[in-house]
Amino acid sequence: MMSWEKFIKRYIWDDERTPYLVPVGRLTRRQADYEIFACTLFLGILYGLVTLVALSPAAGGRSELVALYGFSVVCATLVFGILKSPTAGLWCAASSLAGVLIYLATGFGGGLGWIDHALILAFMAIWLRYSLRIWALARAYSGLADAGPAS
Repeated sequence: MMSWEKFIKRYIWDDERTPYLVPVGRLTRRQADYEIFACTLFLGILYGLVTLVALSPAAGGRSELVALYGFSVVCATLVFGILKSPTAGLWCAASSLAGVLIYLATGFGGGLGWIDHALILAFMAIWLRYSLRIWALARAYSGLADAGPAS
C-alpha cells in the first residue's frame, strides 16, 4: 500500500530540495541553490514570455520599454542563477513590484471579471511577499554554510 504522506514528503515537499519554509538564516548553500534555481527558472520563463508578447503586434501592440525591461529581468535571472550576484538578486526581487505596477497601470485587459482580478492580485501579493525572501537570500548567500556531500 502506498503512503500518500511519504509520496508528498518525497516528491513535493523535501527540506533539502524545496526549503521554502526554512528561514534564510538556517539554509545551507545546497538548499539555497535549489531555491535560487526554481526562482530563476520561473522568472526567466515568465519574463521571457513577457518580452515576446511585448514585441508581438498580434498581442495588442508593440511595447519596446516593457520588452526591454522583460529582457533585463531574463538577463538578471541568468546572472543571479549562475553567479549568485546580490545586485542581480535585487533586480529579480524587484520584478514582482514592477509586475504589480504594470498590472495596476494596465489592468491586464478589460475582459476579466472581478474573480479573475482577485485571483491575479492574490497571486501578485504572494509573489511580492516571496520577493522579499529572494532579496534576503541574495544578500545572505555568500555567508551561508556549505552542506556536506550530496546524498
